Amino acid sequence: MSTISTASTTNTANRTTPKSYALRDSITMLRRNLKHAQRYPAMTVSTVVMPVMMLLLFNYAFGGALGAGIGPGAQGGSGGAYIDYVAPGIILMAATAGAVATAVGVCVDMTEGIVNRFRTMSISRASFLTGHVVGSVIQTLLAIALVVGVALAIGFRPNATFVEWLAAAGLLAGLTLALTWLSAGVGLIAKTPESASNIPLPATFLPFLGSAIVPTDSMPTGLRWFAEYQPFTPVIETLRGLLMGTEIGTSGWFALAWCAGLTVVGYLWARRAFTRTAAR
Repeated sequence: MSTISTASTTNTANRTTPKSYALRDSITMLRRNLKHAQRYPAMTVSTVVMPVMMLLLFNYAFGGALGAGIGPGAQGGSGGAYIDYVAPGIILMAATAGAVATAVGVCVDMTEGIVNRFRTMSISRASFLTGHVVGSVIQTLLAIALVVGVALAIGFRPNATFVEWLAAAGLLAGLTLALTWLSAGVGLIAKTPESASNIPLPATFLPFLGSAIVPTDSMPTGLRWFAEYQPFTPVIETLRGLLMGTEIGTSGWFALAWCAGLTVVGYLWARRAFTRTAAR
């Protein structure tokens, strides 16, 4: 009986591949990061608070003036209120706000020495970054959903179909994944959590220099050129087109290209930075 049991255990161990170990360890790290976010929710809450404050500010304080300047034809597929124009841009800002939390979380683990403890354990090295990235993507998508709920509560009225909502969600998930990998790289190279929180801030406000608040046509020539060719503008225009039925044109292809390119760059950068720290 013991011989059969031993043989069975040996066969099971032989069937366990490095990929299964990596998946198991990544799930463990994901669970750790989600529990950590539950116990210390300050960064997660800030991911929601900032976009919501921006949404309320631009809708109630500046919405009348900005909406009148834009004109009804540019505010939505059916010429709706300014909230229909600005909401997609602010929803995207929730994805950029999540980048700060990711960078800080990775940096805290690196500076507090927990990663050195992980290296002494029999776990997959890839699981550390995978757990952080997947956990941050989940938290950021939940924050985006809450911002969408607030937008709907204060008058945002999209006319998207179910398929268009799914496409919009996929686009936001792709952008979130790209920004999360880039932020993981920031967290790995940052010396302190404070610097990790400051480095991604320009990306948080970059949508303001796109078409999030006003159309790029209303901007001066130099700023207009930058706004039209920076990464967030095609994503905003695609998201707005999916939700409000406005023209997308080639923005959809550019948005997908930017998301894919930034994801690859962020992944390779984070992986290389983590390998360098492991070699020290």
